[in-house]
Amino acid sequence: MFATFLLLLWSHAPAPALSLPPRPPVRCSDGGTTGCVLSNAYGAWSSDRADCPVSSVAYPASEQEVVAAVARASASGARVKVVSGFAHTIPKLACPGGGNGTTTTLLISLTAAPYWEGVSVAGLVSTGSHGSSWWGRGGAVHDHVVGLRLVVTAGEADGWARVLTLRRGDELFPAALVSLGLLGVVSKITLSLEPRFKRSITFDYRNDSTFQDDFAAHAASHEFADITWYPSQHTAVYRIDDRAPANAPGDGVNDFIGFQATPIAVTAGLRVVETSLERSKNMKGKCAMAAAEGVAKRLVGNGLKNNGLLFTGYPVVGYQGKMQTSGSCARSSAADLLSACGWDPRFHGLFFYESTAIFSPARFRDFILDVKRLRDLAGSDSLCGVDVYNGLLVRFVKASAAHLGQPEDSVVVDFNYYRASDSAAPRLSQDVWEEVEQLAFVKHGARPHWAKNRLVAFAGVRGKYPRWGQFAAAKRQLDPRGLFDSPWSDEVVGGVELAKGDGCALDGRCVCSEDRHCSPEQGYYCRPGLVFTDARVCRYSGSQNQ
Repeated sequence: MFATFLLLLWSHAPAPALSLPPRPPVRCSDGGTTGCVLSNAYGAWSSDRADCPVSSVAYPASEQEVVAAVARASASGARVKVVSGFAHTIPKLACPGGGNGTTTTLLISLTAAPYWEGVSVAGLVSTGSHGSSWWGRGGAVHDHVVGLRLVVTAGEADGWARVLTLRRGDELFPAALVSLGLLGVVSKITLSLEPRFKRSITFDYRNDSTFQDDFAAHAASHEFADITWYPSQHTAVYRIDDRAPANAPGDGVNDFIGFQATPIAVTAGLRVVETSLERSKNMKGKCAMAAAEGVAKRLVGNGLKNNGLLFTGYPVVGYQGKMQTSGSCARSSAADLLSACGWDPRFHGLFFYESTAIFSPARFRDFILDVKRLRDLAGSDSLCGVDVYNGLLVRFVKASAAHLGQPEDSVVVDFNYYRASDSAAPRLSQDVWEEVEQLAFVKHGARPHWAKNRLVAFAGVRGKYPRWGQFAAAKRQLDPRGLFDSPWSDEVVGGVELAKGDGCALDGRCVCSEDRHCSPEQGYYCRPGLVFTDARVCRYSGSQNQ
């Protein structure tokens, strides 16, 4: 049994606020740094719904203080984890396990950056987070890192901790880029930057009939291209996004509608409506929600604002720093006392899964065609659940030098869908989304995003990264005692298989192989997929024999 320790890097202890920004991820019973609980921004991890108890927390404000904190943990043999100020990691990656812990945070914007701004630089680099681009070094932030400093454990003779400086070309650099927090604490990152520039964005709505044939050409033609696919509506929205001349008129802002502060009463009401539709198995109602949200997003340019105020038409032109990332709900002011991020668990608003699969381009084409076949067999209405959120967001990242980065130019597909408040509650069209998940990760060999996904997406993940062995060797060299390990990394990275329990498939903790892994008492039985017949999904039927 390990003791555990959490680090909050370049941060400070939480202070009272008048507004409603996201709650701090670490909450301590004494208001200090002991007897604490760690949770993520959604109020539940993807692998289980339990909070993470930690015995102690540190808030280092300098690299020297980080070294001191790691040394204390190293000397006592405590496990160490780092967490950002918002903790948006969906798997239980940041939980050290046991009853003790410490956490860490950082922030920046540059050529490549994720779409959500509520992240730390160390966190987004360590988990392979990204924007979208097949141009230049690509859309993944870690591929724009030229150097970093890593605080790692050491022996007593070296003071129990030391600082390791790495740059491109160093043997350990590819392991340290996407490290999952398993090697040490990233204390400094040096990024490749370029002069300020402008971007011009237009969203082009098209029928999805040729989507599988033209996604690659779209990515090759536009530097920051992406595509949002609404399968139930047979619509694909192409983001035409390129650099604009420095003197191009416009001071636009990307304030993505899903990341804006929303009245608490509205998000709570939406959750009540969606839960009611789920329980009554009302597909038409879900489709009406999806259609209404689609119309609203189109009217407001999905949150793009000409001159920073309102959307008045395309193209929207603005500086890179205002057009790449968004997340205004994380910057709530005193005027937002009745608003918050839609998923804030304090207010019982949106609650959803987020699955992210990373494909080779050829396999992605086949995946699209399989999902379209599934749509034909199950009916378009069965896919409305994902369109209530943001459809399937398709982005592009380049092949990476990082051992746990992408081994080839890749297509990333991200989709959100309803998660029941009760882990034992089945979901409407559950079988369809389980089949989509297995089409991606099993049939087409997609790799899971490290900071997203349900537990089932990580099955066999080590075999999907050709340089896994090099990363494992670096891990043994830098953390021989496993002080940066966690129960999550033991399961996912270590390949430890969990026993299947009753209802385990309902919350994505297993793929069903028996009816008891679903919910036979509620009419959900383990059945083959409709398109991918090797898939096993929890499908609703009137009786066990149907």
